[in-house]
Amino acid sequence: MSQKKEAKKPAATEKEINDVNPLQGRVEELEAKVEELEKGSAELSDKLAKEKDSYIRLMAEFENFRRRSSEERLSLVSTAAADTIKGLLPVLDDCERAMAILESSQDEAAREGTKLIYDKLSGYLKTRGLEVIKAKGEKFDTDFHEAVTQFPVEDEKQKGMVVDVIQNGYMLNGKILRYAKVIVGA
Repeated sequence: MSQKKEAKKPAATEKEINDVNPLQGRVEELEAKVEELEKGSAELSDKLAKEKDSYIRLMAEFENFRRRSSEERLSLVSTAAADTIKGLLPVLDDCERAMAILESSQDEAAREGTKLIYDKLSGYLKTRGLEVIKAKGEKFDTDFHEAVTQFPVEDEKQKGMVVDVIQNGYMLNGKILRYAKVIVGA
C-alpha cells in the first residue's frame, strides 16, 4: 500500500502578504463606500416617498377645492333662480285671483287675456322646475302644507284632510319654495 504524499503548500512569502494587505485595505474602503452609498440611497428613497405623498395630498386637496367651488357656483345660480321665481309667485297668485273674478264677468276679452298671461307665466315657470303642491282633498302633511285654520266637518273621512286652499304652495326642483296655506277638516 502506497501512502499518498501530502503536498505541503508553501508558506506565503512575505512579498505576497504585503501585496494582500493593501488590497484588503482597499476592499474595506470600498465596502465602507458601498455601505455609505446604500445609506444615502435609502435616505433619498424615503425623501422621494415623502415628496410623492405630499404631491398626491396636494393634488387631492386641489381637486376637492375645485369640486367645492363648482358646487358653490351651482348653488349660487340655483339660489338666485329660486329667489327670482319666488318673487314671481305673487304675480302668479294675482293672475289666479283675476281669473276667478273674471269667471263671472261678461268681458270675454279680459278673461282670455288674463288666461293667456297666466298660461304663459305658469308655463315658463314650469320649464324652470316649478310645481304646484297638490293640497285640496289630500291628507294634511306638515312637510308641504301650512294649516291656517281648522274647519269642522261632518264626514269622518274628511277629518285631517285639506278642505280648502287659501294660497297655493310651490316646489322648485323638488325643494319647497312656498308651503301651501290650507284649511284642515277637524
